[in-house]
Amino acid sequence: MSYTIKSVNHEETPVHTIQLKEIYLLLIFLIMMIAGGIDLALDFSEGTNFTHATIEAVIVALSLIAVAWLLFDIRQQGIEIEALRNELSSRQKPKHTPEKHVLDARTSLGNVINQQFNDWQLTNSEKEVGRLLLKGLSLKEIAAIRNTLEKTVRQRASSIYKKAELNGRHAFSAWFIEDIL
Repeated sequence: MSYTIKSVNHEETPVHTIQLKEIYLLLIFLIMMIAGGIDLALDFSEGTNFTHATIEAVIVALSLIAVAWLLFDIRQQGIEIEALRNELSSRQKPKHTPEKHVLDARTSLGNVINQQFNDWQLTNSEKEVGRLLLKGLSLKEIAAIRNTLEKTVRQRASSIYKKAELNGRHAFSAWFIEDIL
């Protein structure tokens, strides 16, 4: 299952809701379920004892439950990403047109942010993560939007803070809005 989300630079980015570890777990449980089912069928044809068959049936049933649980979780992630995509697109479309002075202030702030990102010598990837951080998205949400691991986003954010000589996310956001408020 995948979706596309317009990233900060307005390019279509594929978002895969199934993470690699979930795929591996799903495959492991499917293999366990199939192998256990085949073994159980062979055991019945050979007239195995009830205790052995019960243990194997429990293993097959637990594997089936694990597969169902993973599939449910994968589906929930898809729903969450779809909701995030809708929220992002609705934020980009104001309900009413802002006054000219508000639009001018937004443009000026955007220019200041872009210039500061250039002054800090951020990579394009760091700039995109920085913009999403300033929008208030969590690391998990940014990872979903950018189709990358949360660990990668965390590394990009740490790199941004290091290059900016700031202590973290709050200091990063405050750097841009501290004197405005």
